[in-house]
Amino acid sequence: MSNTLAPWLLPDGYGRPALAALLREGSLVTEAGRFAVRRGATRRTRRQTPYAARAAARAAEPVLLIPGFLAGDWTLTAMAAELRARGFRTYRSQIHANIGCTLNSALTLEARIEQIAERRGARVQLVGHSLGGMISRGLAARRPDLVAGIVTMGSPMRAPAAHHAVLTRGVRVLNRLSDAGFSTLMSADCVGGECAHLSFTESQEPLRADVAMTNIYSRRDGIVDWKACIDPQGEAVEVRASHIGMAVDPRVIDVVSSSLLRHGAASSTPLSVVETA
Repeated sequence: MSNTLAPWLLPDGYGRPALAALLREGSLVTEAGRFAVRRGATRRTRRQTPYAARAAARAAEPVLLIPGFLAGDWTLTAMAAELRARGFRTYRSQIHANIGCTLNSALTLEARIEQIAERRGARVQLVGHSLGGMISRGLAARRPDLVAGIVTMGSPMRAPAAHHAVLTRGVRVLNRLSDAGFSTLMSADCVGGECAHLSFTESQEPLRADVAMTNIYSRRDGIVDWKACIDPQGEAVEVRASHIGMAVDPRVIDVVSSSLLRHGAASSTPLSVVETA
């Protein structure tokens, strides 16, 4: 597996989580339960609130949620529902399974952001989980005219290969299927060739001053090296959650919500003319 990913995707100072670290992902059950309890309490409060007072103040900027590797929009359904209840206008990425070429996914998402920005007349905020956060980082660097801010959750932007060996096995399977003729899947070039280099380079580009970024990370992350999730240009926020559980843990959703509000308050550059493809 050592030659599956390009060596420069794992710079010095970062490493892969140990095999036993994967056991920490078992806390997903607790995190999902915590969300269910919070959701139930919210619904009870809502039923007891007069109808006229139920509507939350609508956030000015739309929010696009982007799932992680092997995941789809369904993994962020709980977060989207909670954000909508707080007044955010959320949108799906339209990714059913994030298993394709990262550059192609970025181009598709760029077109999606253009559509949303043009429809709402405002720059878009991006919330990305794991690989979704890395894609968000590249998009924010390339299209600051469309992106107002990003929130990453467990996204190893500084070292994309600093992940558990089980993910590398998944990457290898996709590479073999791509070689066998399934061209829409992640190929070897996407993780070890020019495609990977372009994607990684773009995700390291500096952000424009008016594009805010929050990096959510957890030392309990059993999938990626938490140190790789901290970007020097962003504001790092530590949470206590598993990698997968970040998408449903209400404590993480609270951080995402407050970060989006903070980004929105700091954003002052209006949407410029959007050129759609």
